[in-house]
Amino acid sequence: MTAFAQRARVAQLRAAQQRYQTDAVLSATPERLVTMLYDRLLLDVERAEAAQLAGDWQEAATQLVHAQAIVAELNASLADTWDGSASLRALYVHLTTTLIGANVGRDPQRTRQCRELIAPLRDAWHGAAQAMTAPTPVPARA
Repeated sequence: MTAFAQRARVAQLRAAQQRYQTDAVLSATPERLVTMLYDRLLLDVERAEAAQLAGDWQEAATQLVHAQAIVAELNASLADTWDGSASLRALYVHLTTTLIGANVGRDPQRTRQCRELIAPLRDAWHGAAQAMTAPTPVPARA
């Protein structure tokens, strides 16, 4: 296979992957979208921390900026009618501030603090999503 053919094949595979990801997002339920965002948020923060520890500041910045965008999206999608929205919004503001500080200060400890906040939230949202999609048991007939 020629170099040109290899590049064309890689481009085709990337395009197919992008279509798959787009379709997955467009067809996801609201609860699945939240879990997808939390999954990627945690991944971004883990990647940023690893990059910071390796001294790869450009990669760390890229991951931290993407994490900030996800937190902004989660914050924007939060309904104020929910009783817990004010507390969760305050947490999102704290996360954003800490992510910015971790990036500007090149501070892997602040990035780790974010990871430690995000991981249990991610797990809780996954649990809530599973509870919403779990089949309702049918009562046994006597």
